[in-house]
Amino acid sequence: MSHQIVVAGEPCVLRAAGTLWLPQHGTLVVSDLHLEKGSAYAAKGQLLPPYDTRETLDRLLAEVADTEAKTLVLLGDSLHDMGAVSRIPVAEREAVIDLARSLDLVWISGNHDPDGGAAFGGRSTDEMQLGNLTLRHEPQAGSQTGEVAGHLHPCAKVKGAGGAVRRRCFLSDGNRLILPAFGAYTGGLNVLDAAYEGMFAPKVCAYVLGRKVIPVGTTNLIPDGRRLRA
Repeated sequence: MSHQIVVAGEPCVLRAAGTLWLPQHGTLVVSDLHLEKGSAYAAKGQLLPPYDTRETLDRLLAEVADTEAKTLVLLGDSLHDMGAVSRIPVAEREAVIDLARSLDLVWISGNHDPDGGAAFGGRSTDEMQLGNLTLRHEPQAGSQTGEVAGHLHPCAKVKGAGGAVRRRCFLSDGNRLILPAFGAYTGGLNVLDAAYEGMFAPKVCAYVLGRKVIPVGTTNLIPDGRRLRA
């Protein structure tokens, strides 16, 4: 189940899969796919099951079909590295090419893929303006009204009566929005980490992913490594 908020005056639908739907623009936004992360690790001798790209693309295609998006914006680090262009299996390559043919596919440049993924089709850019929103990969320092970014892979550790649960999340104060990482092999950075300092107003909220998107205030969050008292 999704959850709707307003960011810089723009309606934003936060979907339980970790994607952002912008209804006024017919646009689906997804961040940090990190396609072919498994094969990049294998090349360094750290073997992982080589199915991360397939799993990530299957979930992405399901989101495109469900929203009937006319535009898909991949918010950077869509490829784990630029070598993924040659490592990606044939079936997955064709799936991305078909996707680029079926809608307006925009690759935002990330720090892992500075040239984007336009080799598969679509178009590549450093950032994109949609109404009041500026879509880019890496959040800029200080207050940035209307910024929609990824890069930090936000996760929230939520305290509860039975212990704590750590999940991927969106993070927003209504002024800017950071998306969770979407890729199958992507980790996450706790939203209480110092990397987020100065970005948000005190009213910032984590929108935690599960069967539905659940808003959680920062008073109910704990840093990694902290244990709850019995």
